[in-house]
Amino acid sequence: MLKAVCVLKAGDVDGTAFFEQNGGEPPVRVHGKISGLKPGLHGFHVHEFGDNTNGCTSAGAHFNPHSKEHGAPEDENRHAGDLGNVTAGDDGVANLDITDKQLSLTGPNSIIGRTVVVHADPDDLGKGGHELSKTTGNAGGRLACGVIGITK
Repeated sequence: MLKAVCVLKAGDVDGTAFFEQNGGEPPVRVHGKISGLKPGLHGFHVHEFGDNTNGCTSAGAHFNPHSKEHGAPEDENRHAGDLGNVTAGDDGVANLDITDKQLSLTGPNSIIGRTVVVHADPDDLGKGGHELSKTTGNAGGRLACGVIGITK
């Protein structure tokens, strides 16, 4: 079992996302918890760089090694880093439990060393008709982020 972890932190938002992949083969399971969010949906993505020198902004765009449009996690035409939305309850906590067949912890498209970002607004999954729908899902500002690292 391959494992990685990402600690997300900014202001009142903090959380931990764990990544697990069985023997280097898809899928990757993402589980954990993020707190300090406003209730509702928040875009949740893997971004291309593990650079947080300028906060979450320097993490770049969504991880997109196949040059596709933004989409929903179940879409074939989507960025590899498009993980859809997480849902925060009335207590501001989002529990993560995502299984994704496009993420990998190995090989040339590994997400190790890249950044996870939780966004302020819902991801429209590329279907919102907004000018940003096909690139970012119009998910709003970057609330918190962290670099994905190897763990035991």
